[in-house]
Amino acid sequence: MMATGWLRGIAAAALIGTAGWAGATDNAVEHGTGRFPAMLEERADLPDHVVYRPRDMAALGRAKLGIYVFGNGGCGADGTASRNHLLEIASHGYLVIASGTIPKPVDVKASPPGGGLQVATATHLLSDAIDWAVRENGRADSPFRDRIATDEIAASGWSCGGLQALAVAAEPRVKTSVIMNSGFFPAGANPIPGIVSDKALLNRLHGSTLYILGGPSDIAHGNGTDDFGRITHIPAALVNIPVGHGGTYMLPHGGVAAEVVTAWLDWQLKDDAKARQRFVGADCGYCHDPRLTLDRNALLQKR
Repeated sequence: MMATGWLRGIAAAALIGTAGWAGATDNAVEHGTGRFPAMLEERADLPDHVVYRPRDMAALGRAKLGIYVFGNGGCGADGTASRNHLLEIASHGYLVIASGTIPKPVDVKASPPGGGLQVATATHLLSDAIDWAVRENGRADSPFRDRIATDEIAASGWSCGGLQALAVAAEPRVKTSVIMNSGFFPAGANPIPGIVSDKALLNRLHGSTLYILGGPSDIAHGNGTDDFGRITHIPAALVNIPVGHGGTYMLPHGGVAAEVVTAWLDWQLKDDAKARQRFVGADCGYCHDPRLTLDRNALLQKR
C-alpha cells in the first residue's frame, strides 16, 4: 500500500467517533455488557488521557482491575473515538486508559493542508498511563487503592496507535500486547513523522501478542501479517475480521473485536480457563467461528 493511502486511512481513523461524542448524553453512552457497568472520565491527576472503569468500584469485591492502555486511531487526540470498544472491555473488570481527551465540538478539525498526518498524542502517554495506574493503586486516598492488578498490563492500539503500542509493549512490565489494524512498515516506508516503525523491534516483544486485522481490504493487512509471521519467540495469534481498516470499535459493544480482545485479556492476564479454550486446541472457540479467521504460531499452538 502506497504511503498516501496509509495516510488517508490513518487520518480517517483519527476522526471516527469524534462527531458522535459531542453533545452525547449519559443515556446515549454505552456501559458495556460485562458484570461491571462502565463509565468514562477525565481526571485532573492524569491530563491528556481518558479513563474507562467500572462505575461502581465497590462492586468489584476482591477482584482487581487489569490494566489496558490504548493508542487511538491516527494517534489522534480524541480519547473517546473507540469508546464502545473501551467501555466494553472496562465492563469486564479492566482499568482502560486511552490517550487524548474528551472532545468538545470545537475540537473537531479538518485534515491539515496537503493531507499530512499530524500526530496529536505522543507514544509516552501510554507509559504515563501505566505509571499513573501503579501510583493510584498505592496512593492512600485514591479510589483505586488496592483495586488494580499492577502485574496484569496490556498495551494496545488501533492503526497509528497500534504502532505506539508496539513500542510500549517492549517494556518489561507489559505482559501482553494487542495490535489492532496495524503493523510495522517495511524498512524505509514509514510515512508517519514522530512514530517509530522498525521490524527489528518485534524481537523485543515478550509475554504474548495478539494481532487483529480487518482482512485483505485493511490497509494494515500486509504490515500486520508480516509482523505476525516474524514473531516466533513468543506465543502469538492473528485474528482477521473482514471489515477493513475501520474495525468494529464503534459497533454496539465494540463488535466482535471487543469480544476477542476481552477473551484474550481474560486468558493472558487472568488465566481464565474458558477464555483459553477460545484460542487453544483443534476445536477452539474461535477456530471455526464464521465471523473471523484465527491463525496461531507454533508456540501458541503448544499452550
